Amino acid sequence: MPGYVSLSLSTKCANFVGNICRSPMGEAVLRRTALQRGLRITVDSCGTGNYHVGEDPDERTIDVCREHDVPISHQARQISTSDFTEFTHILASDDGNLRELHRIKPRDSTAEVRLWGSYLDGNSIPDPYYGGKDNFTKLYQQCVSLSNAFLDQVTGTASL
Repeated sequence: MPGYVSLSLSTKCANFVGNICRSPMGEAVLRRTALQRGLRITVDSCGTGNYHVGEDPDERTIDVCREHDVPISHQARQISTSDFTEFTHILASDDGNLRELHRIKPRDSTAEVRLWGSYLDGNSIPDPYYGGKDNFTKLYQQCVSLSNAFLDQVTGTASL
């Protein structure tokens, strides 16, 4: 087990309107990736909409996380204005959510609000909800790559 470094970093994965597919998987994968790298960070996720507040993640999200030994436990919630000062980074899954985050961002926001893909290739994260399990497997792979790219950039170190 690696020695842990406490990093003053708290990340909000505000990824999707409903907070049951992309964002809870992104939260779980980013948390696990940080721990594997010996970093302790605070990670939470939420949606820009309130469609699934209080619900568990989509079963396909849970299944894919379990297949990769990624612990996942989450109840959907909607982003709040306090998130913009409580978290250092707010990551959006796509341009639509990024625009919504900038629209609702309070003036006293201290969080850096960016497209998560901007840390790697500039691409959005496709919504897997209307597809099959393969889409969730692709989502997992993208979350791993994005987690490493994000941590590389904010810590100034590359993953092994």
